[in-house]
Order: sequence, then structure tokens, then C-alpha cells
Amino acid sequence: MSGDDILRQLALSLPDQGLTEAAGRIAAALERMAPPPDPAPDFTTAQAFIWHVAPDRLEPVEVVSHVHLTLLHGIDSVRDTLLDNTRRFAEGYMANNALLWGARGMGKSSLVKAVHADVAEGVPDLKLVELHREDLSSVGRLLELLRAAPQRFILFCDDLSFGGDDEQYKSLKAVLDGGIGGRPPNVVLYATSNRRHLMPRDMIDNERATAITPGEAVEEKVSLSDRFGLWLGFHPCSQDEYLAMIEGYCAAFEVNVDPATLKAEAIEWQATRGSRSGRVAWQFFTDLAGRHGVRIA
Repeated sequence: MSGDDILRQLALSLPDQGLTEAAGRIAAALERMAPPPDPAPDFTTAQAFIWHVAPDRLEPVEVVSHVHLTLLHGIDSVRDTLLDNTRRFAEGYMANNALLWGARGMGKSSLVKAVHADVAEGVPDLKLVELHREDLSSVGRLLELLRAAPQRFILFCDDLSFGGDDEQYKSLKAVLDGGIGGRPPNVVLYATSNRRHLMPRDMIDNERATAITPGEAVEEKVSLSDRFGLWLGFHPCSQDEYLAMIEGYCAAFEVNVDPATLKAEAIEWQATRGSRSGRVAWQFFTDLAGRHGVRIA
């Protein structure tokens, strides 16, 4: 029942002298339940923002947590592709939405933030807006807010994936396809996921096996990933790439360690973790820098 319906019923049931007071209480209660959206922020005050709902608002991020682009090793090809795409977009040219998918800890999120920081140094009007997966249903309202701004925006959705009965993916089509109004020309979407098709492989196989028309059972969800113009794959790193990452961190932060000792400790570290990745390399370097009294913050 809408607020107007409630007020009409009150008008019929309450005496005239109590109507104004009751209407005021009802209006205040409705506002608490569904607070009005905050006004659009001054986008010149920050380089990044986080989208929140209830009420709708964009929260400025004064300092974005990111690593410098030169510190990301072992992902040269995808780095260059995303960097070129982002530069074109920032300069007002056509650019693709991008899906960064693949192995955990290989720098998907770090690359998005690093590329934004690098390009924004020359084009300050390029802003990064983080959209949480659980708030995808509100993306239409966010797009209308960004459409009215003169800046250009990378809409960043981290760790994106969907379950079998998840309807949130339909909201994402507003960004990828734009609907009848079209995607705002000043917005591009960068999403990261561990899954190439944004849903678990066993779920895809199960729905295909149990459906009357297997080919159509998951086509709508699987085809969502096809709507990204760029697919950038991240794969597990080799031991040489893992060691190169650590050596790059040591050079950048001037941590001087005997090469043989560094290699032995780095290999032991990844063995205790049972994996090696960019994240594991950074975690080892964090420990190494701390032991050598080097500040990296």
C-alpha cells in the first residue's frame, strides 16, 4: 500500500482535528522506511566513490588502496589491453566493458585500480565507482546519477558471480546492453570474477542435464559474460613468474637480500601456503620487508 493510500484511509477514519497530526506521523515513518536519496556528490573532490543504498548515495574515497602499475608482473598482455581500453575511454573514444576472470590472487582487482590510477594522473575527470554485487538491483538508479555528470566513470564490480536461482544478473544487463535508454556514454563496466561464465561449472552442467531443452537452460546466464567486449584471462603463475614478482617488489622498495636466500625463503613460503600467486608473492614480501625494517605503507 502506498503512502497516498494510507493517507486517504486515515482521512476517512479520523476526525478532522487529528488528521494533520496523524498525517505528519505517517509521513515521518514512511521517510524513515524509505529515506530520500542523497544529492549527487561533487565529483571533483575525489578520484573514487563507493555506491551505497538506503539511502542511495556515493561515498567519496579520499585515498584509494592500490599498487603502482609497474609492480604488477606476469600479466603484461592483459595489463596492456586494459590500459589501452581505459585510455581510449578516458579520452572520450569508444571502449569496451571488460571481464577480468581467472585464478585467485593473480591481480585482477589490483589491475583495475592500478590502471585507473595511472590513467587518472593525466585525465583527472576519470573516476572509479565501486558497486557491490549485493547492490546490483540498484544499478539503474546509479546509472542515471552518473549519466548527468560531466565526468567519465569506470563502474567496478569485484568478485562477480551468480547462483542458480540468482536474479541479480538481470540488473547487470542495464550496464552491458543499456536497455531502451542505452548505457550512458560516460560509463564503462569492469568486473572481476573467478569464473569465466560468472556461475559455477557444476551448476551449468547440472542445469543442462536436468532441463527439457538443455541448450536453453543456462543460455541466458552464460550469455551474460558474452556481453563483455573484453575477456581478460588470469592464469596461475609459474615459479619463475612468482620469483620475478618478489624481485620486482624488492627492487621497488629497496629491500636488499642475498638472491640465493631470497629464492629459498620465497619457495619455502609458497610451499607452506600450498599455492603461488601474485597475492602470495605480496604476502611474502610484506613479511620480508617487515623483518628487514623497511616501511612499504
